Order: sequence, then structure tokens, then C-alpha cells
Amino acid sequence: MQENKNQNNQTEELDINHLMQIRRDKLKELQEEGKDPYEITKFDRTNTAGEIKANYDKFDEKDVTVAGRIIAKRIMGKASFCTIQDCDEKIQSYVSINDLGEESYKSFKTFDIGDIIGITGFVFKTRTEEISVHAKEVTLLSKSLRPLPEKFHGLKDPDLRYRQRYTDLIVNPEVKETFLLRSKIISKIRKILEEEGYLEVETPILNTISGGATARPFITHHNALNIDMYLRIALELNLKRLIVGGFDKVYELGRVFRNEGMDIRHNPEFTMLELYAAYQDYHDMMDIVEKIFSQTSKEVLGTTKVTYQGQEIDLAPGWKRISMIDAIKEVTGIDFNEIQTDEEAVELAKSKNIEIPDKTKETRGDVISLFFDEYVESTLIQPTFVYDYPVEISPLAKKSPKDKRLTERFEVFICGREYGNAFSELNDPIDQYERFKKQVEAREAGDEEAGMMDDDYIHALEIGLPPTGGLGIGIDRLIMLLTDSASIRDALLFPTMKPLN
Repeated sequence: MQENKNQNNQTEELDINHLMQIRRDKLKELQEEGKDPYEITKFDRTNTAGEIKANYDKFDEKDVTVAGRIIAKRIMGKASFCTIQDCDEKIQSYVSINDLGEESYKSFKTFDIGDIIGITGFVFKTRTEEISVHAKEVTLLSKSLRPLPEKFHGLKDPDLRYRQRYTDLIVNPEVKETFLLRSKIISKIRKILEEEGYLEVETPILNTISGGATARPFITHHNALNIDMYLRIALELNLKRLIVGGFDKVYELGRVFRNEGMDIRHNPEFTMLELYAAYQDYHDMMDIVEKIFSQTSKEVLGTTKVTYQGQEIDLAPGWKRISMIDAIKEVTGIDFNEIQTDEEAVELAKSKNIEIPDKTKETRGDVISLFFDEYVESTLIQPTFVYDYPVEISPLAKKSPKDKRLTERFEVFICGREYGNAFSELNDPIDQYERFKKQVEAREAGDEEAGMMDDDYIHALEIGLPPTGGLGIGIDRLIMLLTDSASIRDALLFPTMKPLN
């Protein structure tokens, strides 16, 4: 079976090489005739296919100039049809020897699928009522030297589609639609935050320490300073420095980098939205999450009800809000309010065959987190805020006044996946320093995801951070939800891929 597959691949490669040589020969002939398409530096296009088709009455019998890639072609003696695809639509063109002249028509007939051409002519409808351009002039703008994937089989291999996104966008139009929606979603988010009074800012991607999240960083080296630096794993600490500096509301939409495994939910670089608001808390952050998700969906899709991988999700405000301990009790019947010591919690975990990854995490708070991950997360289908997380897993969140073992932190879950993380931000520099120390101890014990000591951030807190609400949303996961994309790679134009060699 594998031998046959290899033989088929070799035959296909030979066919492609043969076709590529034919196209190169055509290019050479054009160049020898002084018609090198690559020498054209500009082409004055007047309209796109989408504009013409959406406003036919306006363009009927009017002259236009369009440009795009040939995706279909029918040669019929002295008259032919071709279809080009541009940035937003495809449109047919009628091309005849009577309009172009013998020499130009002869050249047109040699054009290949994939070539990029410009067409000047007038708009009309064919007998079958198809909006078309009657060509008066056709110009070859770029020669495609490699054939596009065969029409009926197309580009189906997911790995190849991600590696050759440029080809994927050409032959799979629905892929382009996903990324048009992505742009609209991000634009709407910015509009919402601007209306809420948030200022968009930019913070460094390169830092001398990694901080703001629990993740393994990428490390690079700065030659001039002769120091190692870290690609940011979060936007948090620099944004809160700006709140210290006097900005009331700030946000950043930017790339962050985490040196972790890849799967349908994780890519080493991804887009994060983080925002911070002075004088607010984590309840206010719940409200802004509902607003961002529901209004964005309503604006972009026309509804707050979306279907994700067969499950209908209602994003309208009024999401369920439940504490982590109550969520565990609701699913398992186990009430961690009745379990007071680390020893009791560890024994309970052992009785349920829940493995604690290392000895430094044998605490009641860590066990609560493990129980939630094991039993609860996958059950949260409709939008749900899970709040009051253990202090052990929340080094940057303010402790709950009701229970100092918990923090004012929440995560939002939809379809069993986490979409956002928020805190009432810790603004006590003494408490923050002690929590950083615990992170450093965990790091020294071998936990590569644990944070580092950030002395300058402690200094900023000592200057004074007002009570602040903070929020992070994984934009790529939101895109996946609103475009019904099964994998994060379907929501990224250029996902990280293992080199072929």
C-alpha cells in the first residue's frame, strides 16, 4: 500500500515538473518577444469583482478594469471565456479574437490557470444571466510557474494547507472567509473597548525576565548587551505598571509566546487581549467579557447564538457564575469547604486516583485545582464564569476577603475550554513579593513554568497600584468559536509547523 502511494507521489511529481517546464518555456518565449510580465510595475484597476456584482445596475454597459487570478478557462475557437478571482469575488470574462485582435488573442490562449491578468472591457450579462466583463484588452501581469492543485481534489491535506496557506486561500474560498471574519472580530473588540474608555498601548515583546503567567518562555540572546532575554509569555506586568503611572484603563492586543506543546488548542505564538481598569474588580471583568463576546458575535454574525462543532452556544449576557469549590461539589458531590488541611486533600486525591505532579504541589489549593480539571472543566458547555481560585495557583490575584486561601480570580469556560482569565489584581507589594518568592522556589526546584522575581514590578507596587480589575482573553480561541474552527491552526494564517526536513 505504502509502495503504491510512493509511486503515485513520484508520478505526480514528474507530472508537475513537466507542467512547470512547459510554463517556464512559455515565460521564456514571452521574454524573448519583449513581453516579460514581471517587468510590469503597476496596473490601474478601477473596480473589484465584488463591487461590480453587487451593483450591476450601476455598472451595466460601463467600462471597467479588473484584475485577478485565472481560475477557469474555456477556449472555443475565435471566442473564449475565462474566470478570474480577485480579493473578494470571482467574475467571468468573454474574450474574442474580434475584440483583441489576432496576436493578442493568440497570446491569451496560451495563458494558464493561475496566471494573474488584467482585463479592460464593459460589463454585461450573458444569456444565462451571469454578470461578466466583455474584454477589449487583456494583460498578463504575472506568470504562474507552478500549477494550482487539481480542481476537484483541491488542497485537502491539512498539513499542506497550513504550510502553503497562500495556495489554501486561492483554492479554498471558505478559508479566506474565516480570516475576513477574524479581522472584523478584532476590529469590533477594539471598538467596544474604545467606547468603554480604554486606551490601546504597546509594551515590549523582549524582556529581561519572564512574568505575568505560568508558562515556559522562549529564550533569545541580545548581542549588544550580551544578555539572555525572554519573549513575553503575557502582557500583564507592563500594563499594570501603566495603571501605576496614572492611566485608568489600558489594553493591548498582541502576540505572546509560550514554549509549550502544540495541539488543536495551542500554538507557541498566539494573540492575547489583556485589559486593566483602575478602581474595578473581577465582577466588572465578568461584565466586560459578556459584552465583548455577545456584542462581537451580534455585530459580526448577526446573532448571539452560535454553533460550535455541533453544539449550540448562547452568548447573550447572563452567563452562569459559580465558585470553583461549588462547581466541584455540583459535579462530584465533594465539598472542599469541609476539607481544611493539606493532608486531608492529598488523601482524597489518592483515593480518587488523581496524581499530584510533584511534591511541592501537595496542598489543598493544588488538589482543588486538580479536581476541577479532572471532573468539571469538560462539563462546562454554555458560557460559565468559575471564580474564587486557590491562592497557590493564582500568584497575581488579590486574596478573597471571605477566605484568605482563595483569590478573586475567575476563568471563563465555553464548550469545556478556557477562554479568559481575570483577577481583582493583587496590589499589596509585601504579599506580591512573598508570592514571587514561592514561584522562584518552585522554579529552582525544577518547575520551568514557574515565574521569576520581578524587583521592578515590586517597586512599582510600592509606588502604589489602585484597586484594579484585569482580564486576559485568548483571541484565537474566540475566533475559533465564532468561525466554528476545530483547530487553532484554522484560525491562524501561519501556524507554527515542524520543518519538513
